[in-house]
Amino acid sequence: MTKEQKLQIAKLRAEGYGYIRIAQALGVSENTVKSFCRRNNLTGKAIVDTAKIQVHVADGIHFCKQCSVSVEQNLGRKEKKFCSDKCRMEWWNNNLDRVKRKAVYEFTCPHCKTQFKVYGNSNRKYCSHECYVADRFGGGKDE
Repeated sequence: MTKEQKLQIAKLRAEGYGYIRIAQALGVSENTVKSFCRRNNLTGKAIVDTAKIQVHVADGIHFCKQCSVSVEQNLGRKEKKFCSDKCRMEWWNNNLDRVKRKAVYEFTCPHCKTQFKVYGNSNRKYCSHECYVADRFGGGKDE
């Protein structure tokens, strides 16, 4: 085991990660991680069970946030955080609280005159389908 891996194990244990997650992230066996932790008094219960780890190792290897598989990086480009579209979509669907929603628009409905907020559609006019039908076709009159 390298010095970087030992430092990484100590750091991740301090953050509360379990043996299995650390082993997957660093590409070493679970028993190696356990032995190192026991020898260096890093035992204890894991605080974070479900969180995925993104580890940056000194030699430039990055790991997928979802499945902890190593992800190759292209020099001069933005850092890749996921190994595939499947992992990317799965991670964002499981972490909706981290989405920065910038495209929120506020409108007034022309039919019922209520204020409403819309995410992602800057051309919306009505607060609901019922208001659209009522305003466009005369408001529920059976003709």
